[in-house]
Parts: sequence; C-alpha cells; structure tokens
Amino acid sequence: MRIVKTSAWASIAALLAAALLAIPAAAAPPNGDEVLAPSDRHGKVSRLVTTLFERSHYRRMPVDDVASSRMLDAYLDALDGNRQYFLASDVEEFETWRSGLDDAVKRGQLDPVFEIYRRYVDRTRDRLEFALSQLEVEHDFTVDEEFVFDRAEAPWPVDEAELDDLWRKRVKNDALGLMLTGKDWDEAREILRGRYQQVLKRFDQVKSDDVFETFMNAFANTMDPHTSYYSPRNSEEYRIQMSLNYDGIGATLQLQDEYVAVINVIEGGPAALDGTLKPKDRITGVGQGEDGEIVDVVGWRLDEVVDLIRGPSGSTVRLQILPGGAAPGSASVVIPLVRDKVKLEAQAARKELLEIEHQGQVRRIGVITVPSFYQDYNARVAGAREYTSTTADVRRLTEELKAEGIDGLVLDLRNNGGGHLSEATAMTGLFIPPGPVVQLRDTSGRIEVLEEQAADPVYDGPLAVLVNRFSASASEIFAGAIQDYGRGIVIGQQTYGKGTVQNLYPLDRYAPGAEPRFGQLTLTVGKYYRVTGASTQHRGVVPDIIVPSPVDSHMVGESTRETALPWDQIRPTPFSRQGALGEAIEIVATQHQERRADDPNFRHLMGNIEAIEERRAQKSVSLNIETRRAENEAVEAEQLALENERRAALGLEALESLAEAEEEDAPDVLLQEAARMVVDLATLPGAVIAGRGAGSKE
Repeated sequence: MRIVKTSAWASIAALLAAALLAIPAAAAPPNGDEVLAPSDRHGKVSRLVTTLFERSHYRRMPVDDVASSRMLDAYLDALDGNRQYFLASDVEEFETWRSGLDDAVKRGQLDPVFEIYRRYVDRTRDRLEFALSQLEVEHDFTVDEEFVFDRAEAPWPVDEAELDDLWRKRVKNDALGLMLTGKDWDEAREILRGRYQQVLKRFDQVKSDDVFETFMNAFANTMDPHTSYYSPRNSEEYRIQMSLNYDGIGATLQLQDEYVAVINVIEGGPAALDGTLKPKDRITGVGQGEDGEIVDVVGWRLDEVVDLIRGPSGSTVRLQILPGGAAPGSASVVIPLVRDKVKLEAQAARKELLEIEHQGQVRRIGVITVPSFYQDYNARVAGAREYTSTTADVRRLTEELKAEGIDGLVLDLRNNGGGHLSEATAMTGLFIPPGPVVQLRDTSGRIEVLEEQAADPVYDGPLAVLVNRFSASASEIFAGAIQDYGRGIVIGQQTYGKGTVQNLYPLDRYAPGAEPRFGQLTLTVGKYYRVTGASTQHRGVVPDIIVPSPVDSHMVGESTRETALPWDQIRPTPFSRQGALGEAIEIVATQHQERRADDPNFRHLMGNIEAIEERRAQKSVSLNIETRRAENEAVEAEQLALENERRAALGLEALESLAEAEEEDAPDVLLQEAARMVVDLATLPGAVIAGRGAGSKE
C-alpha cells in the first residue's frame, strides 16, 4: 500500500492544538481499584480525533447528529452485537444520547460512553452469574429444542425471563459441544465453570483505556472499515506486528464477543506455511508443547491469549479452533504450530511448472505464486542497486520459466492482501509497455496518475491472473491493469474491493512528555481508480471468467461492511490497450464449462462448496445430543462419500475415514483449471485475439 506523507499535519496543527487546550480537566479517580470513567487525556484524544475526521478523512463528513446516531448503533454493536446482554429497555434508555454523542466527542465529555459501558458490565455479570447457576444440575439433553446462535438481526430481549431462556440454551449448547468431544457432564461442567469465571475475571481487569478504545473504534468505523484508533498499549502491539519482529504464529487476532477470532494470516508465518488456520476461525483453547493441557480461553482478554500463543522460536503451540461459520458447540480442530519469526523468504514469489495434456500434446504452463507485494524498503532507501522485491523476483522467475519453454503463464494472486503499491505498478510493467497503471484521488480531490516507465516487458505470451475474495488492494490494482489493457485474462472470484488509502497519524506528538501517551490513528485519506476511471473500491475486480470458490463473498469483502466507501468513477486516463480478448474469453469460458461437468476434481469441489454453504446458512442448532451427534456423523459421511466418489472416478482406492483423506495433499483444482484455460488461450487462432499490439487509445 502506498504510504502518503503526513504533511497535512502542518496545515491543521494550530487548530488541533487549540482543540486540546479547550478540554476541561476531569476529576481524578479515587485511590485503589480504577473507576471506569473518562479521563482528561481521553477528552483530549476525543477532540483531536474528531477534528482529524472532519478535516482529513476522505469522506469529509461532519460529526453531527447523523454521525451521532451511527456512533450509538456502532457502539452497541461493538458491545453486544449478538444481542444477548442488553434488554430492550436498556437500549430505549440509551436513545437519550442518539443525537448527543457528536457533542460529547467534540467537547471531550464522554460520560455517556462510560455510562453505557457500566450498564453493559452489570448486564454481563448478571448473565454470567446466571450461567454459573445453570451448571448446578445436569441438563436434559434428550429434549427437542433449538438454540439460535446467530442473533445479529434479532430484536433485543424484552425482559429477564427471555434472557434467562436464551442463556439456559446457550449454557446447554456449550456443554453439549464439549460432551460431543467425549467429555462427560462433570468434565464439561468444570470446563464451563472455569470459562464463565474467566469472563467475569476479564471484566474485573477492564481499564478505562479499554472502554475508551472500544468506543473510539466504533466511532472510527462509522467513517469507514479501515479507519482505526490504537490506544498507547495497542500502538506498541501494532508496531511489533508491522515490524514482524516477534516469535509467534503469524496471525492477526481480534476479540469478537467471548472469542478470539483470526482476522488474517500473515504470509510467511508459521500459520500460513501450515495452511490450516483461516480468517474467521475462532480460538477456543491454547496448549503448550506437543502434549500440554489445552487451556480453554473463551472469555479471556485478547492480550492474555496473545501471550499464551507467543513463545520462544522453535517451540510448539497447539490451537483449538472452532472453524469460521461453524455454530458454537460444533466439533473443534486442534492445530499444532511451531513458533517462528515471519520469514521474508516464505513471502517471496515462487514458481512451478505444470504439464497439461491437450489434444494429444503436452503443454507446459508456468505458474508464479505471488503471496504479497513486498520490498526491502530500508535497502532501497539506503541506495542499494539490488534489493529484495516482488518485481525483481517475478522478473527472474519469468525468465527462468521462459528458458524452460513455457506455452503460457499463470500469475497466482489468490490470498494476496496487497503490500507496496510501487511493487504492484512495477510488476505490471513486466507485462505491459510503459504507461499509466493506477490513479489516486486524495481528500482534496486532487488526482495523481501513477505510471510505470520500465523498459520492454519481460513476457508477452498467453497470460492469466488467478484471484479470489482475499486478493485485495495492490493485487486488485495489478489484476485491474492487466484486464484493462487486454493483456491477459483474469480468472477466479470477485476480489475483496479494498480500494482506499490509509495514512498513519501518530497522536503522541500532541502529548509531549505525557505518560501514558495518546496512541495513534489510521485514517482513510484517498481512493484508487483504474486507468478506465473505475474504482476498485467496494466492487473489486470482476474476473473475465468466474470460477467457484469455498470463500463466501457474503461474509468476506468490502461489500460486506456497512460503512465501506462506495464504488464510483472518475475520468479515464489515456492508455494504449494491448489486446481485444472478448471473443477469446467467450471461447475459453465455453471450454471451461464443458470440462467442469467431466472433471471429478471439479465436481468434488462443487459438492464441498454446496455443503459448506448449507452449513453457513444455519442460524440455530438442536440441543438434543443424539440429534446433534447424528447431524455431525451425517456431515462426515457426506464428506467421505464425496471424496470416495472423486477417487472412484479417478481410479483410486476408496478410503474408510476422513482422517485418511486429510493425510493426503488435496489437488489445487482451481490452479489446474486456470492452467488449462491458458492452454486454451494459447492454442486459439491468432485472429481471435484481435488488436494485440495495435496501440489503440482509450
């Protein structure tokens, strides 16, 4: 991602300084345990951030009564998004502040924020005490009743009786989930008692800074999903994450309700190399070493879970995972990972050669996987003539594949979340002549066209770019440019749609000598646009040929975020289209559809996707243990049947259990099919690919 200079600070410095001086001093909390109340420092940061939002955020939206209403909804969602703590009467009472939170943040008087949080603490304590009381007597697991675990769209409970019934079922479901793993009632009860008591302990440890950060992030996310506030403590955590200078598993985690959830897996880290941990997975337990006891961490503070996961390089940590989209109480998975530093070489582009049989001939298709757009920035700034970068690696790998005699090339950008914008533009120059690659519009409306002025392209043969929903930011810029220039075909799933630019604002410069300090802010200050003038924001890149994916686009992507900036267009910038691939794409797409019906691997993929989508659509589960056991067994039987159907079609021996299938490397069906499409493209008559090299202007 492009780093925008922070010169905007100079033009508003006096205004911000004046804003800070206007904050009234708050009364100091009493001695002893910290009272959850706003401090003078919180008020100053609130005023400072509000000014930045109004002056520097790309939206330039006023913080007014409309913003106040959004703030209240976002804050309640951050505290109780599944609507299982607050009563409808609480929420009705909070309506008093629906049009007043804008005044609160502008004045730095945050008492309503803390009052709402204190009510949340009271309700949570009530619920957890009730949950503990439900462990006194064993539940009847033969009763046919349902637990609705997805309550995001449900109305707020009207009274405590409704909450009691909801929580009775929740406790029963928690216990049932543990009993399905082989534990008896007494064992399940003790685990749950420890879990609920841990949540209570977590609330005893909440500090005023935690409350303030929760609200400020709710406030920030009303602007857009990528604007965030980091407290002083979490600013240091952010620095450690960005430096990649720590021993751990290489994943970004976030607290969601009582669960620590995986936000993304860092390419080059142990988790990415293992390949099992996925975004949206929830960590329910952590064990040390090969056989250490797995500690239940549901309800723990995020920093406490992170401390358990981190450890000496070379040591093993075991994560107990509830897969993303799975219902609470579903079967968990234990993943052993060896802690290590995130390795640059593991992030590096890599190649392979696929041999595809086509009409009696073997065609050789090169594949270059690009996990991220990386660059040794320090070496570049130091003036080194040669430094590690995506572009240098892709150039070298392409030359090596050309020397091996390839008929076409696939650039695999699946799961590539972006990186250095300069690398995306430079890598584009390896495949198209010099010209514009992307446009950038900043907060003021100024448009900058970023061009690549490299020499002749390194490769001009048949080309495809493979993407999925996790391809974002710089990946979308590259794929969009290849598509717009008609240089190759884009294959896969509609990309993430992250077309905004963020700047990091260190707020500590306005807290000279203060301890603790002010933290930092990431602020959206610009948008990317393709050479055609179309934004990559929200819509991403729509492939020329769409293929199925197990990644649910309704759960992942910019379009799933309520406050995401919209798609729009600006004027195109002049560029020379390299090819007209419309007819070629139609032919390749038709041949792809014909193959899908006859390919056992593709039929297996489609069957798995359908099964996953059915399970994702679930919003409730049975609390009858025999029914649940039968449902779990049916899922496993369905998966085994799908696998054995695939194996029979390929002439392979049938398996007796899913465990046997997990021990084998599954074929990369989408990559194989992308390679076949490139073969189709390479073998089309030259006249079909009209206009290549014609230099037609857009």
